[in-house]
Formats: sequence, C-alpha cells, structure tokens
Amino acid sequence: MKNIVKIVFLATSLLTTTACSDFLDQTAPSEQSGENVFESTFFTELAVNKLYGQMTQDATYSRDIPIILGTNSDCELVDGLGTDTGNTTHERGAMNYNVSPGWSKLANVWDAMYTIIENANLIVEGLDNSSLLTAGGNDQRAMERFKGEALTIRAMAYFDLIRLFGDIPYKSESSNPDLSNVYIGKSDRDIIMEELIKDLETATTLLPWAGEVSSYTTERVTKGYAHSLLANIALTRAGWGIREKSKAGYVTANLYSDPAYPTQRCDDATRTKMYELALKHLAAVIDNGTHQLNPSFANEWYLINQRQLDETYRENIFEIPMGLGVSGELGYTVGVRINGSSTLYGEQGNSSGKLKVTAPYFWSFREGDQRRDITCCNLQLKTESNVLKEKMLGNTPFAIYCGKWDIRQMNEEWRQVAIATGKAKWMSGINCVRMRYPQVLLMYAEVLNELANGPDGSYTGASTSIPTARKALEEVHLRAYADADKAAAKSYIDAITEKDAFFNAVVDENAWELAGEGFRKFDLIRWNLLSGKIKQFKSDYETQLYSSTDSYPEKVYFNYTDDTRTSIDINSVTWHGIPSGKTTGDYQDSNNFWGKERTDNKGQTQYTINLLSISSGLVGNDVPVINRYLLPIASTTISASNGMLHNSYGFSD
Repeated sequence: MKNIVKIVFLATSLLTTTACSDFLDQTAPSEQSGENVFESTFFTELAVNKLYGQMTQDATYSRDIPIILGTNSDCELVDGLGTDTGNTTHERGAMNYNVSPGWSKLANVWDAMYTIIENANLIVEGLDNSSLLTAGGNDQRAMERFKGEALTIRAMAYFDLIRLFGDIPYKSESSNPDLSNVYIGKSDRDIIMEELIKDLETATTLLPWAGEVSSYTTERVTKGYAHSLLANIALTRAGWGIREKSKAGYVTANLYSDPAYPTQRCDDATRTKMYELALKHLAAVIDNGTHQLNPSFANEWYLINQRQLDETYRENIFEIPMGLGVSGELGYTVGVRINGSSTLYGEQGNSSGKLKVTAPYFWSFREGDQRRDITCCNLQLKTESNVLKEKMLGNTPFAIYCGKWDIRQMNEEWRQVAIATGKAKWMSGINCVRMRYPQVLLMYAEVLNELANGPDGSYTGASTSIPTARKALEEVHLRAYADADKAAAKSYIDAITEKDAFFNAVVDENAWELAGEGFRKFDLIRWNLLSGKIKQFKSDYETQLYSSTDSYPEKVYFNYTDDTRTSIDINSVTWHGIPSGKTTGDYQDSNNFWGKERTDNKGQTQYTINLLSISSGLVGNDVPVINRYLLPIASTTISASNGMLHNSYGFSD
C-alpha cells in the first residue's frame, strides 16, 4: 500500500533475511508473531539485525547518503559540470542544487529511511512490552542493549532526513493497522531533534562501550556512538538552518538569508544550553578512552579498504557493516578510478568515481600534511596496450578523485570477487563510517572554544584528559604529520590566539580531515558557511590560476617506482616546481597540468564555464531562494500523503 511514508510494516517481516556482515544473521521462521519475537533475546536480536541490513541499501548508506547526498561543498563535487548542472532529475544536476521534486531518488531515500524508522518503532514498542526487559540478569541486559540500538539507529535516520529535507513528519510509535497515525504533516525539526536527544540520553545508559560486550564491535551501535551522535544533533540544533517561515525569538543571519525563507538559529540561551550538552557527551567519549586516534592516518584508511576493524584504537566509532559483493559503493562511486580491465582486478573496466575534490582544496593543505595525497588522488588506473598503468590526470582541477577509498589497497578476497563479477558493477563491501574519533575531537574543540571564550580557556564539564580546545585540535592536526614535521605543525596551532581565528582553524581542519566522507556539507550548513565557502573556493581557484607569482604549474614532472613505469612515485611529483639542485633530466616523465587554461570551440575558457556551473543552484546569479541547500519532497510522496505534505522553499509539489 502506498502512503505518506510507505512504512506500513508487518511484525513477521522483522525476520526477513538481508545480507550484511557475517555476524548479522537474520534467518528465522517467518511465522513468528511480533509478541513472540520480543519474548526471546534470540529473535529480538534478529529483529535488530534487520535494521542493520536495511542500512545496506543503495538508497540509504550503501551509496546515496554517504556519497551522493553529501555533496556539493567547498571541497567536494559531484562530477556535474557545464550542461550537466541543469539536469534536475539526476545527481549531476541535483547535487549542484538544481533539483526537481520529480527526481526518483528523492522518494527512494525517503521511503527507505522511513522503513528503518518504522522497524525501529516496532522494536522499541515490542521491547517496552516485553517481560524480559524487567526480568533481571543477562536477558534484561541484552534487551536493554537492543533497545539502545533501536533508539540510536532511529535517531540517526531521523537526523539524516532532517539534514536532507528540513522539517519532516515525525512519529515514535508504529503504524496502526487502520493507518490512522500514518497520514501526518511535518513537525518542526527543532522539536524532533529535542526528542532525539532525549532518546539518545536514554540509549547512553543502555548501551555498552565497543568491546565491553564481545559481540559489540564498532560494526554495531554502542555507547560511544550514542554520545557522539547526541552531540552532533545538539550542535545542529544550536546552529543555523533555512526555515519555512520566520520563527519568533530566533536570530536571523546577516548573510545568506532569504526574505521569505530566512536562515535562522535559536536564541543565545538555548544555543549555550545545546553547547553545554554537546560538551558533556563529547567529554564522556574522550575521557572513557575506548576510542582513540590511530597514530597513522594512512593505516586507518588502509584498514578501512582492507575491510578490517581497528580493534586497537577503534577510531571509527560506528561503521555500518556492508557485504562483499552485495553492498557498499565506497571505492566504486567514490575513490581511486579504474578505467580498464586487467588480470589483477578483472574485466570490470570502469568505476565511476562521481565524487571529486578540487584543486583549491589540494592547494590548501600545509606542507608535510600526509592527508593530502591520501585524500586527493591525481591519477587513475588505466589500461594501455593491455597493461594497467597509473596515469596522471592532467588538467582537471575540479575532477580530482578522492583517494581515501583505494582499489590498490583492497585485499585478495575483494580481488577474487571483482574478477568473478565480470563487467558488472562491483560492490566493495567496505563499511560506511558514520562517526570517527577525529570528529569528536573537532566538535569538542569547537564547543570548548565557544564556551570558554577562546582556545585555552577552561569550562566546567570539560574533559579531564583534554582540558582545552587547543589540545583537541592539536591532536587531530599533529597526527597528520611525520615526526620530523610535527614541530612545524605544532607551531601553526600554537600561533592561533583569538577565539574567531581558532574557530576558523577548526573549520579548515574539518575539511582536511573529513573531505569525501559525507559530513563537510552539513557542518558548513550549521555554521552558515556553505554558500560563502563555495564562493570562496571559486574565487581562490581564479586567483590561483591567474596569479603571477604562485599560479598552478602548467607541467609537473615525476618518477616511477619501477622500471615497467606502471606505478607513479607520488612523492616525486614536482607540485611546487623542480626542487633546488634538480633538473628536468632527473625525472622519467611529465604531464600537462592545471596551470594551462583551455578553450572550447567557441573560444570560451573551459574552466571559467565549469566554475560558473558548480553549485549554481545555491550560489548562482539568479537563484530562486537564497541558501536553498535542502532537497524537496518527492512529488510522488506528496501525492500519496492525503494532502498532508507540501513543498516549501520555492519548490513545486
């Protein structure tokens, strides 16, 4: 039956099999009644496992939310340029903020996310009515953990819908058989977030820390994720957002605010309350010590590509488990590009790599920052004369691949699946990480800088192990540098003295650490920096391109790691010119690069045209609504809502 959210759900479907990680066994007799399910810890766990299975769909966390819907920002782009930017029913136009309510992906995401919510509602209700929840002993503790998981996953799903659509329908009970509570209108997102915060406060008392119970790895929701998700929601509640109408008592932004649909945030007292709440929960994660920074940024991403959990540092606080060959487009739709078949990776000759990063972002990294060449991949794997080679990209300043997901680092098990897949699209099985410990540290630095009125101030409730904002930022920044470069990196942090300058440093660090992972855009939104930062990136590009003293190189020189010239030594590339004491003769190869502007057949500069098309629906010359970063509700969803839903922000129904 089609309805407002398409979430009518039979209790027996709790036990439907869905492929996911090995531990997520979801097989059980389909005839089990809902009442029986929640009088058994075994069947209840199967019901909870179904939530994880539903998070492996393309329309949820296998592809759309982490990859497609997290763009565009000041450093991440979907590869829609030129005429593609006007395609309002495809991600290449839609994620340039030119989107039609007729885009089918909108309904797919909406339906899939509300299905997760409906299933979580059923689980919470079933647990609340279960005799095992008050039975004492191991059964009670198990049922409490399951309830904590359901509450947290429901909060995550609602929070992501809010960040995508704004005000949305909200209900925390399951659907009635007569659908009397299904056809409902929108609720104010601030009210929803306050309810989610309450649920997560409950969840933090029910869940274990990762590793505290053997089956609760970082592939399951744990206490650390409930704490950090709560903090993220509190900061979003405190932050800026475009509104369907002006709200009394709220502060209206001076920049990027539409007359009809203003960008506003809550009053100062509520904002401080939310910051204090975030501080409390972030400090809980930091002081507990279960989650830490892996000393090596490169090793952390190697483990992710290997599909191997980091049981030593647990930097990834929660990662949604995907299934090799079944789910997960990380590495395919984003990652190092492969363009050609090979004996190493099979007949699959083309990964899409739709999410890109940009030249100004590449240029923004400080010297020695090891994150740059991991995040920004200026090469692709391409078959030439039946040999797969690493080839430099050339003059593509808006189409640098995000190398965090790297086909070259995937293990033999993955390679065998890729070879067997043939020419079909392959699913990497790489987990979708929803919170990393660096995010906790950066949120903590942001919050404490605000509450303590500067990077070195103290505040009641701060972490005992990291008492200042500066120390938190320093941990993230210094991790990115080799030992020989850490002193220079620390001097950069030490030189920041003022509160506003420190906040700007947190904003920069957020980009250097998290680009490509689907979080940057939403942080910029709550800071009301999205439009401004995109404009700044465009201005930076033009300045860098035409600078007479520090322009992009027109040609780069480099060496290979072997005599076959199939693998580039990325450390040899002359990004900043040929080093003193060397000549072009010291390099095996060269490549035309960003610095040489090109023209099309009409004599227009190619990249000036492309620059205008990037995020044109948000920062173009004739945008219909200022700061309209939200998606519209799908036309099909509205037509099925019995008149309860409508679009806003200038979108048609």
